[in-house]
Amino acid sequence: MRIVVANKFYYNRGGDCTATIATERILKEHGHEVAIFAMDYPDNFDSPWRKYFPPEVDFGGGVKDKLLAARRLFAPSDVSKAFSRLLDDFRPDIVHLNNIHSYISPVVAGIAHDHGIKVVWTMHDYKLVCPAYLCLRDGRECTECVTNPAGVLRHRCMKGSLVQSISAWLEAAYWNKHRLASMTDCFVAPSEFVRRMMLRAGFDAAQVVTIPHCVPRKSSEVYGDDDRSDYYCYVGRLSQEKGVETLVKAAKSMEHRLVIVGDGPLRGKIEKMVAGSPHIELVGYKGWDELAVIMGRARFIVMPSEWYEVFGLVNIEAEMLGTPVLGANIGGIPDTLADRQCGMLFESGDVDDLAIKVESMFSNRFDYEYIAAKARAKFSEGIYYDNLMGLYDRLLRVPDNVQDKQ
Repeated sequence: MRIVVANKFYYNRGGDCTATIATERILKEHGHEVAIFAMDYPDNFDSPWRKYFPPEVDFGGGVKDKLLAARRLFAPSDVSKAFSRLLDDFRPDIVHLNNIHSYISPVVAGIAHDHGIKVVWTMHDYKLVCPAYLCLRDGRECTECVTNPAGVLRHRCMKGSLVQSISAWLEAAYWNKHRLASMTDCFVAPSEFVRRMMLRAGFDAAQVVTIPHCVPRKSSEVYGDDDRSDYYCYVGRLSQEKGVETLVKAAKSMEHRLVIVGDGPLRGKIEKMVAGSPHIELVGYKGWDELAVIMGRARFIVMPSEWYEVFGLVNIEAEMLGTPVLGANIGGIPDTLADRQCGMLFESGDVDDLAIKVESMFSNRFDYEYIAAKARAKFSEGIYYDNLMGLYDRLLRVPDNVQDKQ
């Protein structure tokens, strides 16, 4: 097949980028021709398709930059021209969209649809059901906009700014679910939770399928009991919705060693919180080679999220290394446990319950080889590829008039 894979950035900026780049690699390894479409950005990986990338826009720049960037929210001519040129030159069978809002625009879905090309769209956040992306308000989960997008105005969900919230509401009104559904053949939800949220927002159940992510990086050896160190770890962004503050509060009430891997806007605050606690170590960002060793030798990892996590790639990466997961019982996190012998869940945002479950994780004995085997069986690249091919084949096999009636 010839497939265009689109995402707003083309480097390992976050989970959406990591998953997108993994999809590109897997498709190419199976002999498919893959073209990339992304915003031109200095940190992007080199690509022969860069000549088709629309220019960078900056939402955080001056007035002129913001005005230019605002055009991307609707129907930007520069994106339309660049993407149309790519489709004319590459002539794909499938366009597989990922995280495209704001920096690229859903206009590409409409262009592909008008070209008679099948459009698949994988969800990496809640932008299609929440104008502010996260289903989060005042630090807690919120679903008001799932059924009424005007909530973003009422609560000024976009950084507390009325102007930005109006912009987000206008974008949601312009790219409403009816319009998006009319030009997308299938939406892919990484977890059942995301699928349920989309159905709640009014998307057709026949148009939304669940395909879990696979481990996007090659896993190393599975360490046994003798090679495990007596610590647990957090791996991820240091931001409010990730629940790191709750984790630190729980960790300070215990003597178990905690290793925090990651960076983000809360780093300064977390550094102050852990000062004077010798059993809590903040080590910053780590590349995969170092990270695999840290996770692989840990007794377990913890994901204390306080938002509706779409999936949680780090959880399945840990499980592939045989490392169990202690996850918040929220969003798509429960879907990342290969089975209930691979970890535990706790109530999101509950310091006491988190501390109790940390103690339980340390007192339990886990079969690391079993965890790795279950994760490979459920989240392997082969399973992901087969699911993706099944979807692509189904879309290409069904005539347009039958698809419309369905």
